[in-house]
Amino acid sequence: MGRPRDRPPVEGRPSRIVDLWGEGICRVWLSTRDTVVRVRPDRLQPVGQQGLATPARVVYAAAAARIADSLAHDTLLAPIESTVIPLPHQIHALSRAIAGDRVRYLLADEVGLGKTIEAGLIMRELKLRGLVRRTLVVVPKGLVAQWVAEMRTHFDEDFHPLTPGEFVSYRRLDPDENLWRRYDQVVCPLDSVKPVDARRGWSRTDVAARNRERFDDLLAAGWDLIIVDESHRLGGSTDQVARFRLGEGLAEASPYLLLLSAAPHQGKTDAFHRLVSLLDRTAFPDPSFISRERVQPYVIRTEKRRAIDVAGEPLFQPRHTRLLPVTWDERHAPQRALYEAVTEYVREGYDRARREKRQHIGFLMLLMQRLVTSSTRAIRSALERRLEVLQTPPAQLSLDTDLSADEWSDMDGQEQVDAVLGAAVSALRSERAEVEALLDAARACEATGPDTKAETLLDLVYLPGVRAHRLRELDREERAWRDTLDRRARVQPELTPILIVRIHGGAP
Repeated sequence: MGRPRDRPPVEGRPSRIVDLWGEGICRVWLSTRDTVVRVRPDRLQPVGQQGLATPARVVYAAAAARIADSLAHDTLLAPIESTVIPLPHQIHALSRAIAGDRVRYLLADEVGLGKTIEAGLIMRELKLRGLVRRTLVVVPKGLVAQWVAEMRTHFDEDFHPLTPGEFVSYRRLDPDENLWRRYDQVVCPLDSVKPVDARRGWSRTDVAARNRERFDDLLAAGWDLIIVDESHRLGGSTDQVARFRLGEGLAEASPYLLLLSAAPHQGKTDAFHRLVSLLDRTAFPDPSFISRERVQPYVIRTEKRRAIDVAGEPLFQPRHTRLLPVTWDERHAPQRALYEAVTEYVREGYDRARREKRQHIGFLMLLMQRLVTSSTRAIRSALERRLEVLQTPPAQLSLDTDLSADEWSDMDGQEQVDAVLGAAVSALRSERAEVEALLDAARACEATGPDTKAETLLDLVYLPGVRAHRLRELDREERAWRDTLDRRARVQPELTPILIVRIHGGAP
C-alpha cells in the first residue's frame, strides 16, 4: 500500500489515494463527496499537471511552436493564412519587402498585377510578426470602398472608412478627441486630409481648425504602417503644393511606408524625385541623385510581360493593337456637323478662357472636345448639364472652385466630367445661346441612328474569327466614359445577342 498523495481521478475531482493494491487498482477517497472509489492507476494524474494535455492545448502549443520556428527561418506567414492565392510576383514582392528592417518601398507593378494584394500581404506579415498594429491607408476618394472591401475579402481585416463627413457627429461626443485614434485600421480619401493655406470665405481660425483636425491630428495618431495608393499624386508640381506637404507628413508619421503607383515617373523627374524622397530623404537629397542604380533598392516592380501564374505560364497573353479609321459617309452628315460645331465652340471658348485667365473654363472646353469625340450621347449629356448651370440665376452661382493643373491631370475621365460639369462655373459671353444650339443639334443627331463609331465597332465584332467576348475586352481597354457605355448598351438591336458589360471606376 502506498502513502497518501493528492491526485484527481478521471472525472476531474480532487482526491487522495489511500491504498494501492499491488499494481492493479487504487482505492481513492473523493473528499468533495466523502466517498471511496476504486480506480486503475493509468486513470490518475497529478494535480499540478491537470489540463496540460488536453487536445486544445496541444494544438495551441504546436501552432505556437511552428510559428516561432517559421519566424526564426524567415518563413512567410501571410500567404498561408490569407484567402487569396498569391501569384509568384506577389510572393516576390512580399519576400523582398520584409527581408530587412526598413520596410519603406514603392510598389510600382503595372496596372492589373495586384498592388493592393501585395500591400495587404505585407501588412498581414508585419502584423503576424508583431511589428504593426495601427495601419492607415490613404487613397483617392473613389477607391475608399474598394480598399475596405478587398482587405475584408482577402485578408479578413476590418478597415474603417473615415471621411470628414463623420467628424461632425464625433465632435458632438468629444470635441477634443483625436478622431484618428478611434480606430486601429483606417482608410481615408487623400484630398480630404491635405493641408490648406486658405479657403474663400474662411477665416484664419477656420483654416487652422480644419488643418488641425484633418492633417495635424492625423499625423499625430501614432501609425505603425501607412499605405498610399496612386501615390504619384503626392509628387505635385513643386515642393510647396498641398499634396506633397501631405506626403512629407505621412512619411514622417510612420516607420513603415508603402507607396503604390503603376506610373510613378510620368516623365517628370522633379516630381518623381519628390516621391521617392518620401521613402528616404537622405538617399535622395535633390534630383541629381535620381538614377536607376540608386532607385532600384527602393522600388518593387513587375511588368506584365514578365508576370507568370502559379503554373509558370504567362499571366497575360500577347496583345496586338492597331488603329482602325472611323469615316463619315453622307448619312453621317449630322454627326460630322455636330463635331465641327462643338470643335469651333471649344476653340473660341478656350481662347477666351486663356485671355481672361479662367482656368476652369479652359478645362471645360477641353472636356467638351473629348466628349464629342467619344459619342453623341456623351456630348449631349454634358451639354445638358452645362445648360442647367447656365440657366441658374447668377445670384445662385457659386464662385469658380479652386482646381490646379496638377489636380486636373491626376483625375481620370469621369472625375474630370464630375468636377467641371458639377461646378457652377460662370458663363462666357453669349455661351448660353451657343450651348442651346449645340444641344438641339446633338439631340437631332441622336435621333438619326447610331454613331459611326458604333457601326465600325459592330463591323469589327462580326468579322470572321472574332468572338463575342472581344467586345468585353474593348469595354475594358477603350471605353473610359460612363456616358458612352450607357449609350452602347442600347446602340441598336443587332447588339442584343452580345453580352455587354458596363465597367467604370466608381464600382468597388
